[in-house]
Amino acid sequence: MTNDHESHDHEPHDRESHDRERHDHGTGGDGAPRRSLLLAGGGVKVAFQAGVLQVLLDEARLRFDHVDGASGGIFNLAMYCQGMSGRDIADNWRRLRPLKGVSLNWRELPKGPYARSLFTLEGYRRHVFPDWGLDWERIRATDRVATFNLYNFSANELQPVTADRMDEDRLRAGVSLPMWFPPVVIDGQTYIDPVYLTDANVEEAIRRGCDELWIIWTVSRRRRWRDGFVANYFHIIETVANGRLKHWLDRVEASNAALRRGEQGEFGRPIDVRTIEAEVPLHYLINFGRDRFAQAVELGVCKARQWCADQGIPYTPARSPDRPRDTTRLSFSERMVGAVAFGEKEYDAPAAAASGTVARLDLRLTAGIKGVDRFIADPRHEASLTGRVICQELGGRLPVEHGSLRLLVEDRDPEHLRMLYRIHFTDRAGHPLTLTGFKDVGEDSRRGLWNDTTVLYTRVLRGHLAPEEDDAAEVVASGTVRIRPADFLKQLTTFRVQAPTLGARVTVLRRFGQFFLGRLWDVYGQNVLAWSPL
Repeated sequence: MTNDHESHDHEPHDRESHDRERHDHGTGGDGAPRRSLLLAGGGVKVAFQAGVLQVLLDEARLRFDHVDGASGGIFNLAMYCQGMSGRDIADNWRRLRPLKGVSLNWRELPKGPYARSLFTLEGYRRHVFPDWGLDWERIRATDRVATFNLYNFSANELQPVTADRMDEDRLRAGVSLPMWFPPVVIDGQTYIDPVYLTDANVEEAIRRGCDELWIIWTVSRRRRWRDGFVANYFHIIETVANGRLKHWLDRVEASNAALRRGEQGEFGRPIDVRTIEAEVPLHYLINFGRDRFAQAVELGVCKARQWCADQGIPYTPARSPDRPRDTTRLSFSERMVGAVAFGEKEYDAPAAAASGTVARLDLRLTAGIKGVDRFIADPRHEASLTGRVICQELGGRLPVEHGSLRLLVEDRDPEHLRMLYRIHFTDRAGHPLTLTGFKDVGEDSRRGLWNDTTVLYTRVLRGHLAPEEDDAAEVVASGTVRIRPADFLKQLTTFRVQAPTLGARVTVLRRFGQFFLGRLWDVYGQNVLAWSPL
């Protein structure tokens, strides 16, 4: 997430008061449009965008004078124009059943490379749009100033369409990505997705007199080239989208710099650009798992709240939606065995330390998940830990007093994941201790999948500590423990599920498996498909 902007020479406290004054309106005193929200494209990654909208529109109560949408962003723009709240838009994506939107273009497939498209948007038209509750009469009657971007292939021009002219055909046209979906013919003109020309129409926002551009960006900036036709296709889109956005932001920066020098500047006024973005672990199009969309929405909520906090924009977290109580439970046990060296800080210390300072460490733990919906959707992916820490030098079999496991959470980005362990226990002498550990899961680790997911790098720290206290804590011992192959096979037999029916128990186990294997795919399977389709 970034905040790329040119300031209006406000001090930080002035910026905060400026935002507070404008929460319930976004128009300057002269009535001219000032604040534009750009709902950039990104395929179905815009589920993240919906989570951001929940925060900006509902929790921070921000208002915008103009909202622009391109490519997948026009899905959210249509709901916004209909008058839906940010929570309504986010919930539509949380509840999305992606398979209902899949419709192969059976008539065209026999034509092979000459097919009009691989898929159609018929599934969205018949199922997804009604599930979202889209009402075109209400959308056209909106008093919200909005522009939907379409590319008119017949006229060779980008056409921003105002809400009063929108309908279902134009919505489909705005997301009709060539090859994947057929172009849409309206009044004899052929329309397609505008992504090859723009994924965020900065020019339209500036033309309308806006001097604040708020951009929600989901197009990948990973800059890692992947081979294969599908990967190359979307790399082309990333090249165009990121390059075009940079082109416009460079022009804005140059204009602002000229104004600071006392010159006219290209746009004649300061323009403040604010960008909320993330590397969303969701493929642009190929997704079959409902949970992935809920995860993307919650990622948007978390990122937007953190962004608002960083910018000094006050917000009130929304109350959790009223949903049936999730009584599902899942647990599994694991055993990890290894060694630690006392008085050492390095994880590989036991291999080099004198034998008298090295002790065997045996962890026998059970992870418990209460509410599988919460666990999967929450970016923290947190479970409780119970069990025992076994180390003769610390006092033998010591019960876990409090423990947590965060399973496959982002470290630096979605390609680098960690499993984070934190265990509070007490040694034989009554000293409180904290065992912290992590498994480092990354494609560039060169250790391989097995070692990444079975080796725990661990430290024993003095005191019962919270994560923010670790750096200043006294290190009692450091080392590594690992799951041995025989223990892994036994672990597979320890999964236990609680749910009302047999079918529900199978579903819980399937969803957890999809989550776990899908996260591993995100790291190790990218040469097949950038993100797991599960």
